[in-house]
Amino acid sequence: MKGQSITAKGETGISSLHKTIERIKNLEAEKQNLLIEIDELKKMADAKASALETELASLREEVRTLKILMGQEPPSVSKLKVN
Repeated sequence: MKGQSITAKGETGISSLHKTIERIKNLEAEKQNLLIEIDELKKMADAKASALETELASLREEVRTLKILMGQEPPSVSKLKVN
């Protein structure tokens, strides 16, 4: 009877170990997927920021051009204060 008890405990221990190993593999795979997703999202955010910078530069240029057309020329370089 003692022999059966030890065998049952050993099989249960091995089964538990296999489940733990499988859990670790699954968690590591999920971690890799999340890291890939984070990297893709960072790239998307950088691209969006670059697009917004380009759009802002264009809008600033449009404002400057409209001010010139309306006779409100921006101050020339000589009129700007330099600290």
